[in-house]
This record gives sequence, C-alpha cells and structure tokens, in this order.
Amino acid sequence: MKENSQKILNGINGAPGICIGKAHLIDSHGVDVIQKYYLTDELVISELKRFKTAVSNAKRELEEVICNSPESIGDHINILETHLLLFNDKMLYEKTLSHIKQNRINAEWALKNVVEETKDLFRSIEDEYLKSRGSDIVHVADKIMIKLTGAVEVNISDISKRVILVARDLSPAQTSQIQLDKIMGFLTDKGGTASHTSIIAKTLGIPCVIGLENATSRIKDDDIIIIDGSSGIVIINPEDSVLIKYEEAKRVFEEKQAEIVRSSYLPATTKDGVDLVINGNIEFTEEVDLVKNHGGTGIGLYRTEFLYMSKNHYPDENEQFENYKEVGERIYPGEVIIRTLDINGDKALSYNKDDIEELNPALGLRAIRFCLKRKKIFKTQIRAILKASAFGNIKILFPMISSLGELNEAKKIVKICMTELSDEGINFNPDIKIGIMVEIPSTAVMADIFAKEVDFFSLGTNDLIQYSLAIDRGNEEVAHLYNELNPAILRLIQNTASAAKENNIPVAVCGEMAGNPMFIPVLLGLGILNFSMNPHSIPIVKQFIREINFKDIEKLTSEILLQNNCEASKKLIIYKLGELLNL
Repeated sequence: MKENSQKILNGINGAPGICIGKAHLIDSHGVDVIQKYYLTDELVISELKRFKTAVSNAKRELEEVICNSPESIGDHINILETHLLLFNDKMLYEKTLSHIKQNRINAEWALKNVVEETKDLFRSIEDEYLKSRGSDIVHVADKIMIKLTGAVEVNISDISKRVILVARDLSPAQTSQIQLDKIMGFLTDKGGTASHTSIIAKTLGIPCVIGLENATSRIKDDDIIIIDGSSGIVIINPEDSVLIKYEEAKRVFEEKQAEIVRSSYLPATTKDGVDLVINGNIEFTEEVDLVKNHGGTGIGLYRTEFLYMSKNHYPDENEQFENYKEVGERIYPGEVIIRTLDINGDKALSYNKDDIEELNPALGLRAIRFCLKRKKIFKTQIRAILKASAFGNIKILFPMISSLGELNEAKKIVKICMTELSDEGINFNPDIKIGIMVEIPSTAVMADIFAKEVDFFSLGTNDLIQYSLAIDRGNEEVAHLYNELNPAILRLIQNTASAAKENNIPVAVCGEMAGNPMFIPVLLGLGILNFSMNPHSIPIVKQFIREINFKDIEKLTSEILLQNNCEASKKLIIYKLGELLNL
C-alpha cells in the first residue's frame, strides 16, 4: 500500500459536521516517563512544599485561561471553573500529599499512583456522565505534573494557520483555547460522548471525532484529512472522488443546519395538527438562553447536581435559591422542572465527609436514597426550590424513586419545609407540582400506582434501559446489548405512558432517546407528547416533528410492538421514515 493512499478510521461522533483540511498534530501526551525515588525524613517536608507550589502554579495558569477564554464558550466556562476546584480535591490533592508522607516518595511518583487509583475508581462507575468525569481529574493532574517536571504544555491559541487538530487527547482547557478562524475541527485517540471536550466542541459548533485509539500514529502533519463528526468517520488522504463527495456533503450539511436553526422558533406540530412540548435539559443557569435560542419552551430537566459539583462545599439555601430563582425568571412563563440532588455521594462530591466506599455505586446510596439519609442537605434544597417557586413556573422532580415508601417520605419532607416557610412568613407556591423520574423497572411496572400519587412523570430512559437490561454501558464487552428499541423497554415505556393517561397526568421523556429523531416516532406512538433534550438537538427534533403525520406514526408503532427483536424494529423505522431521517 502506498504511504499516501486513502485510509478510513472509525471513532465516536463527538460533535456533528464535516470539515476538510490539513492535519496539525499536537503533543498532548503529558509526561509519560516518571522516575521514582525515595526521600529521607528531612526531604519529605520540602517535597510536600514542592507539590503544593506546582498545584498553585498550575491553578494560576488555568485561571488565566479562563480570563482569556472566548465568548463563544461562555455557556460552558463552568467546566473550567470546576477544574479549578479539582486542584484541591481530596481525591487528588490530599491523597497525593498522603502518599508523599506515608511512603516517603517523590511528588511525581505519588501523583502518578493517585491518578492510576482514580482511573480504576471511575471505571467502576456505571453512570456514563460521572464515569467521564474521571478524565477531568486526569487533565488536572497532567497540569500539575507538567509543573513538577518542568515540561512545556502546548498552547493551542498560538496556532496561526487554518488546520484540523490531531491529538491523543485534549483537555477542556485546551479545547477552550480554540480559535474558530484557525481550527476547523479536531480528532483525538481518547474520549467519549459524555466528555467535556465533546460538549465544548458542540458549543463551538465545530466537528470532532473522538475515541479513535491510534489516529496520532497513523496521521502525519499536513496530511489532508476529512472529519465527518456526524458519523464518527475520519478519512486520511482521500481520493479525488471522495474529496468531491464530501465537499458537496459539507455544503449541504451547513445549508441544512442554518435552515434548521432559522426555523427553530416554529412550533413542534405534526402535519395533522398534534402539538408537542419540546423542552431543554440544562446543568448550569447560563444554558437557559441556549434552550430559548434553539426553540425550547421550558426546562424539562435541571440537573442540580452540577451546582454541587462546581463548589467545594454544599451550597447553602440562599445560594441555591438565587440559582433556581434566576432560572425560573429567565425561562418564564415556561416551566422549570428541578430534579433534586441526583448524585452518588462517595464518588462525585469530594467535600462529603461521610462518604463510604461502595462496590457498586450505581446501585448504592445515590439520588433520593442519598437525600433521605442526609435529610439536612435535602431540606436545604427543598426550601430553596420552594422559595424560588414564587418567582417562576417551578416544579419538583424526585430521582431514582423505587417504592411508594421513598416517595411518601420525600413528600413528607416537602410538607415540613412548607410549614416552616409559612411560619417564617416566606412566600412560595403551595400548589407546586411534584413528579418522579421513572428510571427503575419497579417504578415503570408500578406506574399505575405511582400515577395516583404524583403530578407528572419524567421517563429517564438512560438508566431505565441500563437497569432493565442489566447492562453497563461503559463495559465494551456488553455495550452492544444496550438498545433503546428492545421490546421489553418499549413495553415499560408504554405501561408508564398508559398509566399517566389514565390518571390524567403529563409524562415526558428526558433521556437520550428524546433528542434522537430515530426514536421520536415510536415514543410518539406510545403516547409521549412531551420531550426534553440537549438544547442543540431541539431544532432538528422540531423540524422532524413538523414533517410527520401522527396517525401514520400510530400505525407504525403498532407494527413495531408486534416485533420481537430490536433489529426488526429499527429496519421498520428506516423503511417507513428513512428519507426523513437521512438514512
């Protein structure tokens, strides 16, 4: 094979779009070779000081990056601010200091050992988003290591030519330095769909493919490459015919994206007049405008755990109140569904002093279980939400409810907080709506009972699928079994939607299924008329809805429910709607 012949690499579609240009390799390996040496008792104190100085210098450097970050990533500047807190995270900072003192070893080796332990810890987490947060700690550790060893970090903002970046990995801080007039797109050997690097790429609106494993060893500087971020394909030194094909595809994609965004303000109404509600999922207050600008009518899921994760202490009542109040006022009259703290206490909150090590955190003390055990923390949040309800259309959502006992205990705490606020003369909405996440099989099976006790359902399809099919999505050996069209999953969704309809309460889907046009038809046919998704998915989903006929979708869903396997259902959807789905 000729050295410059065409090669095709397959990775993960990190951010959609197509770009064509010259490759620019950057060395983002960090420090690969670390020497180990032991210290005398006298040198331990100076080594501790050397480590603290390296942390301080690395932190100061990141603060400068934040100050100089372009306005285009404003919505996700919180990602970098979270990295600042990780510099003093007990999982990283305190453990490294402890390793140096207890083992009398040099700071580089101690930090290396702590990072390896952290990687192992995060690999055991089943939640895709929290699992990917392990890479944030690694990125922060790399910055400290560079300061310890005196290595020089690549500064992406110094790149002066228009190129496509090729790297082993990119930290969010590096990604935030991207100048859109210079960087057309990027690809990396490492990374996953939930990584912050991928999130920032989507915010910047540039295509990227991640998780390519060995791209840096197969691509050379100035190679012509094509990135297809929508399909996760990278083509090295494309043939002329392929180049022409992708140049046309790039033009069509960009024209279509511009058209979709321009029409995002139009209602989500099917051809035969069925109106749907399209909301956005957010993590930070800054994303409210992103939802509005992309055509969302409200906030269908506010993941409040990121308010906790972005601090080095539990946020107090006033901090939370101001946050929830701002979201409620900015999206009004649209609704804001605030999910109470959905976190695994011993993995995500470094400042939680009562943590215990769990063998299976995803099935352990998380979400409502954590809150009901830590009632003081829970009450602080509930009081803040209730106070904010006087300033917007705010609703409460309890996550990971598995029994009526849990639900009743949570509702009891809400009533206690209402009584306290009334006695204190503080305004709130006494008729605030309360709902539950349907994300555990037991809840979906008992949906008819739960529907009598709550004001609405939110279907969390990510966990519902994972728990129902007993699949760890992060385990490469079984990840292929994770399938949204599994007949068992469709029956659970149908059962939940039917129970909601019979009891006259709304039901929404707020998992990844909601933002994928492939699954919208079957969800519609099952009775779901309310969807909440990543803000960037809103325009595409709304346009797709305007192009379908609800009665046709009901017939299609009836046929899908007769299928007994996922592939048959997928083929049926593609056969009926492939042209609309561009498949």
